[in-house]
Amino acid sequence: MDEKSSSSSSHHRLLIVLLMVLLFGVIMVQYVCPSRSECQALHRLGSWFNSGKVTGSRGGDSELQDGFQKDPYIAEDGALARFVPRFNFTKEDLNRVVDFNIKGDDVIVFLHIQKTGGTTFGRHLVRNIQLERPCECHAGQKKCTCFRPGKKETWLFSRFSTGWSCGLHADWTELTSCVPSRMDSREASRSLPSRNYYYITILRDPVSRYLSEWRHVQRGATWKASLHVCDGRSPTLSELPSCYSGDDWSGCSLQEFMDCPHNLANNRQTRMLADLSLVGCYNVSTMSEEERWAVLLESAKRNLRGMAFFGLTEYQRKTQYLFERTFNLEFIAPFTQLNGTRASSVDVPPETQRRIRQLNRWDVELYEYARDLFLQRFQVARQQERRQARERRQQERRRLRGGFRTNQGRQLKPTETPRPTNSHSVVTEERRREKPAEDSVASEVPLPDWWDLDENSTLEDYIDNEETSEPGGSLGQQGSKQGHAAERSVRRRRRRMTAEE
Repeated sequence: MDEKSSSSSSHHRLLIVLLMVLLFGVIMVQYVCPSRSECQALHRLGSWFNSGKVTGSRGGDSELQDGFQKDPYIAEDGALARFVPRFNFTKEDLNRVVDFNIKGDDVIVFLHIQKTGGTTFGRHLVRNIQLERPCECHAGQKKCTCFRPGKKETWLFSRFSTGWSCGLHADWTELTSCVPSRMDSREASRSLPSRNYYYITILRDPVSRYLSEWRHVQRGATWKASLHVCDGRSPTLSELPSCYSGDDWSGCSLQEFMDCPHNLANNRQTRMLADLSLVGCYNVSTMSEEERWAVLLESAKRNLRGMAFFGLTEYQRKTQYLFERTFNLEFIAPFTQLNGTRASSVDVPPETQRRIRQLNRWDVELYEYARDLFLQRFQVARQQERRQARERRQQERRRLRGGFRTNQGRQLKPTETPRPTNSHSVVTEERRREKPAEDSVASEVPLPDWWDLDENSTLEDYIDNEETSEPGGSLGQQGSKQGHAAERSVRRRRRRMTAEE
């Protein structure tokens, strides 16, 4: 009996030792090889071992990755760290910030391209922006009232504010000729300076957008109300033939959708962003197809660069960030990246995807151009944000240094002695022992309330920061003496803060 119990206890001890060795090995892997890309197999083991701990904590999956806090913008697209710009843009193209005056006469015009997530973005504009006078949206009504503060004038021209006033999904050619007259007719006639119109839009990966439009048409959508006005008229039936003979194209297969040569889904984004009057509108006999689309592509790129803002469906958080920075407006709730669309659920063979890309070759080129510009704008905006934050910290440190210099000027010089005035001028050793705290505090340099304890934990840190930002700066010997007093004050304040907590 004793032999069996001793054998089982030895097995338990061996098992405990093995578990401890395994735990130690996992910890060492995380320490020695923190990069998942360098030790993928070992990290999978570590993530399996720690899965219970991570998933058990609230928000563990979304807050931490490889032991580091996630950047919400990097997390949205892991390939951003490997992004290499392909196109050269001017500073004006990249530094896109507009002076949008919502209390004046400025208007944001949303160019809504089909199946790019424009409906969701349009709802953000009327329901999710922090405004002095929010848009009034009522249940059962498709449109909201977006008036300026103190005026009965709209600042937003979009589907959910003014409706399809220039036609269903009006393109660049239609909006630029229609919006000014529509806005003037909506408001009382009065002498106004030149109004600023800030055009915005959303683009999407061409293959995903094309599949999404096919699924939408398959369910019965037609967009028959679209006017396609160009140079003052709509196209004739011979200029813009229909792909179906009935009331709609419901139930069409993907093959039928791709086979129609007049399908407006092909290169829709390029056509809707270009100036169609440059190619004779919908009259395709004026030039060859290759030449026509080359002109439209360059026009679309030019208009996209000149827009106040554009976003990408695949980058929701970055789209929100750039919009807020461009217009100096803030959204109430953050955008959500949803990848589970109807188009993503379609199982499309690789050869079919290649056919779709070929049918939308101009949109593919436009999207690559737009993505490059979008990510470069985002990187520049983030760099400017960090630089501005660093400049604010440096200004605060200079202000702090000026305060120390002022305090130094108020201290007695080492060669001077105080003039005795009364019996209180002589402090005995007995009194020093009675009130050590008072004399200690009185001998220290008082620190202002805005002293940054985290960034300037000691005066040496502060001096180092100042000398880094201003080469050659020095507080001198007297400043060093006073620095020790300030350092003691910092330590005392830290102890008080710890005790209060």
